[in-house]
Amino acid sequence: MSYVIGVDGGTESIRAFVFDLEGRPLASVATPYKTDFPNPSWAEQNPEDWWACMGQSVKGAIAKSGVSPADIIALSVDTTCCSVVALDAAGNPLRPCMIWMDVRSAAEADDVAATKDPNLRVNGGGAGPVSAEWMIPKSLWMKRHQPEIFKRAAKVGEYQDYMNLRLTGRWVGSLGNAAVRWHYQTQHGGVPRSLLKALDLEDLEEKWPNPIVAPGTVIGPLMKDAAEHMGLRPGVPVVQGGADAFIGVIGLGVTQPGEMALITGSSHLHIGVADRAVHKAGVWGTYMDGVYPGKPIIEGGQTSTGSVIAWFKRHFAEHTSWDALNEGAAAIPPGSEGLLVLDHFQGNRTPYTDALSRGAITGLTLKHTPAHVFRAIIEGICLGTRLITDSFGEAFTPKRIVLAGGASNSPLWLQIHADTIGAPIELTEVADAPALGCAILAAHGAGKFASIEEGCAAMVRSKSVIEPIAANTRFYESEMLPRYAKLYGALKSVRG
Repeated sequence: MSYVIGVDGGTESIRAFVFDLEGRPLASVATPYKTDFPNPSWAEQNPEDWWACMGQSVKGAIAKSGVSPADIIALSVDTTCCSVVALDAAGNPLRPCMIWMDVRSAAEADDVAATKDPNLRVNGGGAGPVSAEWMIPKSLWMKRHQPEIFKRAAKVGEYQDYMNLRLTGRWVGSLGNAAVRWHYQTQHGGVPRSLLKALDLEDLEEKWPNPIVAPGTVIGPLMKDAAEHMGLRPGVPVVQGGADAFIGVIGLGVTQPGEMALITGSSHLHIGVADRAVHKAGVWGTYMDGVYPGKPIIEGGQTSTGSVIAWFKRHFAEHTSWDALNEGAAAIPPGSEGLLVLDHFQGNRTPYTDALSRGAITGLTLKHTPAHVFRAIIEGICLGTRLITDSFGEAFTPKRIVLAGGASNSPLWLQIHADTIGAPIELTEVADAPALGCAILAAHGAGKFASIEEGCAAMVRSKSVIEPIAANTRFYESEMLPRYAKLYGALKSVRG
């Protein structure tokens, strides 16, 4: 028998899975690591924690699976995207990683947008704004505010690149990450040199990984010390992965034009396979070749979703179970009896791309309970998703929506998503779509499937479909969505 390992480096932990070639997970282990928030809008992690935790997760998953390491034919990793690392020539971290949710570089993002460079076509068709989450604003912040570190850095890349460096000894980048967050565009010359020049950031290119390797491509053999760290045999092929949510598209079997993956977790991503290039206000993309060769990908996203729910539970319902919270919220009618939440607790990704936007809970009365607030948070997140699918407009209308991640664990959250969007939500057998996506890439890289799409057909299976409740959809469309859409503008006007 042959097996593959898919590793998902997320915001909270790194998860390792052992899969067979039919897409069945035999075992998995998750090992958590911490995030530090030293200042408002900052979020940092220690790259060495990722590596230590990966060793525990892979060893643990292999042990639980009962599979012999000799039967593991390939390994692939996905990670959070635009989590920027600075390394010395030996690959040692020079500073904590600025992870994806770190938006300290809001001013630098504005400066990137002000260049009006043609490479900004992926940011709302060139209209911007540019997100402070992305690679170039964060690198520019480092050069301006920590110039000694930026100068010493022989390597500036991502969580993804750091892990592949530790696995293979090669400093290579993922086309998946570069296409979606570095302004790297295969159809327009690759590296955005004119943009870097306009920002006096040309020295960043020499620090970036080279070459840039497409998902599903073998990077190299697993090094001996890395193999020992994870309990694997040396020489196992390490296959390029990429940005977690985009690899999740593969793990959901979303391969054809008109299909959309709804990736849920600490944040939400709405990723569609388009039939043509789309560049328009309020939309990110189109990204070419970053997931499937030759296929354009369109994107929307919410920066804080599951993280808002976790915040609420941690601070206001610590001793209440998730089941009790969901049961209480399900007993409350749609609209949470006048309560409305704006989900911008860590800024807005799309359609506004505003790192300075903040969350809000409005309409509070003395009648409202924690269950009301919990339901209103879910509704606010789902209304944000509906606003994003509406913002795609005629350029992309989702014909099929497949969901993965944290929301799949809550029937209430799934139903509210279906009701607010007004469309069925499909679930697959393996909810951990990024890990399964890595497994598909590993199997493809090992020569088991001729294409990534062929691997999806063999390893992804549908499980169930949640249909929208028509009356709820009408209520959300007529009553709640207009109120939600106005809230951002109202709060921005008093922000100044």
